[in-house]
Amino acid sequence: MASLTSLSATTVGAFTAEVFAAHLARVQHLPAWWLDRKRTAYARFAALPLPKRTDEGWRFSHLKGLSLDGYKLADPINHQQVTKQDLGAPGAGTLLLANHQLVYAEPLAAKFAEQGVIFTTLQEALLKHSDLVRPHLLAQPSKLGSEKFVALHEAFLENGAFVYVPRNVTVDLPLGVFHYASGTGTALFPHTLVVAEENAQVTIADFFRSSTGAGAQFACGGNDLYAGHGAQVTYLAMQDWSRETLSFQFNATVARRDTRVLSINLHAGARQARHESFSQLQAPGAHSEMLALTIAHGSQEFDQRTLQIHQAPNTSSNLLYKNALLDQAKTIFSGLIVVDPDAQKTDAYQSNRNLMLSDEAEANSLPGLEIQANDVRCTHGATSARIDAEQEFYLESRGINPTQAQELLVFGFFEEVLGKIENSQLHDSLAEIIREKFKA
Repeated sequence: MASLTSLSATTVGAFTAEVFAAHLARVQHLPAWWLDRKRTAYARFAALPLPKRTDEGWRFSHLKGLSLDGYKLADPINHQQVTKQDLGAPGAGTLLLANHQLVYAEPLAAKFAEQGVIFTTLQEALLKHSDLVRPHLLAQPSKLGSEKFVALHEAFLENGAFVYVPRNVTVDLPLGVFHYASGTGTALFPHTLVVAEENAQVTIADFFRSSTGAGAQFACGGNDLYAGHGAQVTYLAMQDWSRETLSFQFNATVARRDTRVLSINLHAGARQARHESFSQLQAPGAHSEMLALTIAHGSQEFDQRTLQIHQAPNTSSNLLYKNALLDQAKTIFSGLIVVDPDAQKTDAYQSNRNLMLSDEAEANSLPGLEIQANDVRCTHGATSARIDAEQEFYLESRGINPTQAQELLVFGFFEEVLGKIENSQLHDSLAEIIREKFKA
């Protein structure tokens, strides 16, 4: 580490070699292979430059807001400071992590535990189930421009959630994970790892929240979804960090033969948020559905980067990102479908749709295709439009105020994605987060 101490503060910000050494000392009880990976990741983070305006992967992004100064690693939290969080639906189990500590848990239902399902913290999984964790934890390379921040995440990743569903097991109730950040200046590195073996089925809901009145925070999180042959995985993420938070989230999905993976992400919180989603379809019959909703207001910026890679024949993917923008908010969508030479009969779709609720809002869309096979069906597109004035007038003429009218029309715009959530209570949980944006 000594050789890294001379690096400029601009490059590493608050995450100096000394801070990393203190972090390593705190997690020294974890497996040696994981500690070695963390050392390698920190060296990679420190060596990589911060993004520049000339970087293609950062077109339209507000780079001055990416400063890493002024943050500190999460302090231990008094359990009494955290209120028990409900999943909003009957669940198979719940974990609440506050500043990386497990502060509340509803144990996995006995009928699932008896079938070999594992639902625990990532730290415990590293200690007790290292053979299951090691092949999948952060196993996919970063390809979307945030390599420096992905390395930072790996270097300082301290805890998270681990889900393992054995072959032919169905978990028919959702599993809930709450990642809670407390304290101004807190840096958090949440992670959820899901491993679904052959013909397994599971639904996971991730919630990301800040403490009441929290000021500036830094959240640098990720997830890994592995769906084995014939598996069905549904993943829901609800990002509602404080309005002062700088947020990064990196999602990596591996879909094997005849799998069905549905990912739904709601982006509502943070001052500036970058979300990268990378889906690999590795075997025939694999299907990945990548859906996202963003409700942006004030001066919020949401930067969304996606990659769908078809590596085998007869695979399919569907991506739909919908953004509703108010005030001076800004969104960036950059998506790419890649079809490898052997991936004949690929069926891939990509769409970004923006609903502009203000003349001052800004939506940028950069969809793309890279096709190396000749027998495929691939489409992409992007649209930006204002609310239909006649619809707005109709609602207001019935006594509905302008804010409520906008809310109703946004929900109509979002329902195409919200309707994919089969659990009505989880549907309502997402809807409530969206509704709160219109009360601000």
